[in-house]
Amino acid sequence: MIASEYDPILLAVVAGTGAALGEFTGYILGFYGRKILSEERRRKMESLVRLFGRYGPLAIFLFALTPLPDDLLFIPLGIMRYRFFKALIPAMLGKILMIYILAYFGRIGSNVILVIFGEGNEWIGMIITAFLLAIILALLLKIDWEKVLQKYVGRRGENKT
Repeated sequence: MIASEYDPILLAVVAGTGAALGEFTGYILGFYGRKILSEERRRKMESLVRLFGRYGPLAIFLFALTPLPDDLLFIPLGIMRYRFFKALIPAMLGKILMIYILAYFGRIGSNVILVIFGEGNEWIGMIITAFLLAIILALLLKIDWEKVLQKYVGRRGENKT
């Protein structure tokens, strides 16, 4: 099947919804795993809920949209008993948009590869894609996300004083 036959919007809605629902296995793990936490840890989680309350949906959306490790976000959301639908909607929107972007550019990229290399040479496109994915993954792993976050939070704290 040629890439131009795929509907990126339909693909994004179906795959994004499935991806968002799949993330909630971590949420459920945290929700039921809360029972093994001490009372002190639960109190600390309640403080996190208040902190997360204002920017939570935006953070969930950004984690779902980007390659940030959103699995690590949903376990604490479950522990905090963060409202399910308040987490599900931004997760779905982020995943749908991410998959739409990937599908749209994948459609363009596959058409370009077909024009350049001709039909029957799709394996060249697969090799190029795997190579580019390896480069992106290496860059994502090389970045110290903790330092980036500290730098961002540090700047916000400086602006308030």
